[in-house]
Amino acid sequence: MSYITRPKVTHPALARNDLGLTMRDYVGGMSTLCAGCGHDSITGALIQAAFELSIPPHGMAKLSGIGCSSKTPAYFASSSHGFNSVHGRMPSVSTGAAAVNGQLQYIGISGDGDSLSIGIGQFVHAMRRNLNMLYLIEDNGVYGLTKGQFSASADAGSTAKRGEVNEQPAIDPCLLAIASGCRFVARGFSGDRAQLVPLLKAGLSHRGFAMIDVISPCVTFNDHEGSTKSYRFTRENAYPIGHTDFIPPEVEIKAEIGVGEAHRVDLHGGESILLRKLAKEYDLSDRGAAYHYLSRRQGKGEVVTGLLFMQEGGADMHELSRLGETPLSTLQHERLCPGSNALAELQDRLR
Repeated sequence: MSYITRPKVTHPALARNDLGLTMRDYVGGMSTLCAGCGHDSITGALIQAAFELSIPPHGMAKLSGIGCSSKTPAYFASSSHGFNSVHGRMPSVSTGAAAVNGQLQYIGISGDGDSLSIGIGQFVHAMRRNLNMLYLIEDNGVYGLTKGQFSASADAGSTAKRGEVNEQPAIDPCLLAIASGCRFVARGFSGDRAQLVPLLKAGLSHRGFAMIDVISPCVTFNDHEGSTKSYRFTRENAYPIGHTDFIPPEVEIKAEIGVGEAHRVDLHGGESILLRKLAKEYDLSDRGAAYHYLSRRQGKGEVVTGLLFMQEGGADMHELSRLGETPLSTLQHERLCPGSNALAELQDRLR
């Protein structure tokens, strides 16, 4: 996490939203991620989306697990609520928080390792419960904090930092979400802010579980031939007692993709990724057709971006659990704890 705060200086000419706040009111600490990391581009898009939607920072709750992606909550909306949980357990923490206060805007930040390996069970059940939150997967195909091992989203046939070939098929989070009954499924690219910001705004406005998988190139583990989502650039320390990785500043990857078009994006290490933006005639309300379309395009080596599936209506977890309009966190002690007599009566009914 970052312990360096940004200066609270606001220019009088900065644009303000409906709350009278500027973009500066939605920033957080200074990023400690590698220069050029796609995750920082996602942070910038989140700041813009929250600003444009006029979400009060104190009404937001940011949650994460473990990994490079899980640092993101520290880098935006510093005056909002936040909780950094353990690896893969962010969905259950979010469930508990939403159960006691369903009035907050919940944003879960996760990674492909955090969500699709150790946390896949909790990820699926959060979708099944239709937990009211925006769930972002910052997807780079590697475990960046532990030197670039394959994650569950790594493509079969791709190579790792030391040349190992991944022989396992990838888990596609969008296909998994569609098959698990998620009502809002989308995929974006960290370098395409023109598409990503509207997707984030739609996900934040959706009632229920909204999952967005964001392809986010890793600048450290993506400099070797054969990798499809990440690269690395290593330099040995001049001291003979050890070595360290040197990560040079990189330029943020950007791409403008026309509606219905496929576009090959060159990554830092020389390899590329093929992105396709959905056509206007695409029917995002048909779950079966969405799954078939995504599978077919995946078989052609394309990564489809855009809003893949959305189904409005239906009760979310808060409504299904009949938790009421008043958040449990604001109830008086007398209502939460009616006393030993009430407990005795309950036990008598169950004898």
